[in-house]
Amino acid sequence: MQKSLRWKLLTIIAVTLACIFGVTGFPPSVDKVKERIHLGLDLRGGMHLILQVVTDDAVNIETDLTVERLKEDLRRRQVTFSEVRKRDVKSIEIREPDAQKTSEVRAAIDEGFPAWDRSSLPGVPNSYLITLKTSVERQIRTSSVQQAIQTIRKRVDQLGVTEPVIQEHGPADEHQILVQLPGVDDPARVKDIIKSTALLELKIVEPGGGPFPSREAALSQSGGVVPEGKELLPSVRRFSDNSSSSTEEWYLLNKVASITGRDLKTASQSSDEFGKPAVSFNLTSDGADRFEKVTAANIGKPLAIVLDGKVQSAPNIRSQIRDSGQISGSFTLEQANDLALVLRSGALPASLVYLEERTVGASLGNDSIRQGVVASIVGLVAVVVFMVIYYQLSGVNAVIALILNIIVTIAAMAYIGATLTLPGIAGVVLSIGMAVDSNVLIFERIREELWGGKNVVSAVNTGFNKAFGTIIDTHVTTVVSILFLFLFGTGPVKGFAVVLFWGLVANLFTAVFVSKFIFDWGLSRHPKRATLSI
Repeated sequence: MQKSLRWKLLTIIAVTLACIFGVTGFPPSVDKVKERIHLGLDLRGGMHLILQVVTDDAVNIETDLTVERLKEDLRRRQVTFSEVRKRDVKSIEIREPDAQKTSEVRAAIDEGFPAWDRSSLPGVPNSYLITLKTSVERQIRTSSVQQAIQTIRKRVDQLGVTEPVIQEHGPADEHQILVQLPGVDDPARVKDIIKSTALLELKIVEPGGGPFPSREAALSQSGGVVPEGKELLPSVRRFSDNSSSSTEEWYLLNKVASITGRDLKTASQSSDEFGKPAVSFNLTSDGADRFEKVTAANIGKPLAIVLDGKVQSAPNIRSQIRDSGQISGSFTLEQANDLALVLRSGALPASLVYLEERTVGASLGNDSIRQGVVASIVGLVAVVVFMVIYYQLSGVNAVIALILNIIVTIAAMAYIGATLTLPGIAGVVLSIGMAVDSNVLIFERIREELWGGKNVVSAVNTGFNKAFGTIIDTHVTTVVSILFLFLFGTGPVKGFAVVLFWGLVANLFTAVFVSKFIFDWGLSRHPKRATLSI
């Protein structure tokens, strides 16, 4: 055997073994195949969700924070005013500030709040209306969707779901998120964890601020209205040990939180002093500094631990606390673990609404796999029969290259950790057709050269050389289409594009390199052959 043919043979053997062991492992095992070939939602079963991010919540939060900051800034500048209030989701009224300090008011707005446009308040003299700039509002809404995606991804990753799909869905202005979770066996729990806002706030309870047995009782202590800068929040419902009835208490708290979930460094499931499930947390250095000051200044007062607008507990501050705390309540062990999980992943920037929910059963996935494999086998057998009958022994050459093409494609999917979906199986079937198409181009070109009177060796070499340019052209145009499918398609479409791309790459190796080697190897054994079985 010629030296060049020997190196080609060794290259083909090395690539084939690397592909086989890349899928089956070494030593080969079925478990390793299942571990390395990731199945998508439509093949494995699981959950398909489309979520709507209520971006008005994020804009509302920005407006509420601006109201409080604006009040503080005006007071710092010693500017009196009648009222600073939110007019709607993105505008704020500043009513009747001190007329002698007009320049101070305008400076406070223009310098301290550049994201807001200032104008006169219609119908109210010496008053202002500030409105959130359109570009800033758009950025807040967009970033809230991105932050929601990141938060959901963190929560899903901690649940141990493999190969989840979490991405934007539909037009950008619809603020929707697609979530696909293969292999999920407890949909209700996953939905609760994903949707939980998990907004943690630590707030000082006002002197005489509760607990009260009802909202009406709480309001009666403050003249029927909630004082400015304060808020009235309920506790979680608690069940007594020997009764099925539950009770709810109310607390009057500072509106501005001393510590929020953004200050958390970590959270974990633990036990309280009674041995019941609880959640312990640690704060960042900045949060710890503020928590230390707050607790030192409020020793003996209750500190409300508020989660999603409900008071979980309100223990008294016995001493100065720096960087740790505990959330206790009527938690089960699973609830405590889930709460720690969502706190670690951070609070959602806005609430979520489920627009669509589908659960794909494992049996449907098995049916899809079976039908996809059957379709692939039927297509492969039909191609093999056609090639062998039409091109005789040269058709066997094409079949060998075709089988190796499938092996290389599947191995590439395993090596890059891609997820195989039902459209991906369709991509495999299409790759089979394109691989055969390349062989047909080559074989027909060889036939033309033979009919033109060339000898077998010259016809084979010329056929491969002339067909190679056409094969490259067809592959490049297909890759361009694949690129657009991958950039703009959803998860299943991207899966189809990925499989088809690696099928094309494998085809260049098998239809050109491997198939040419087989011809050269056969002709090297019979260099004076006058005919070719094609």
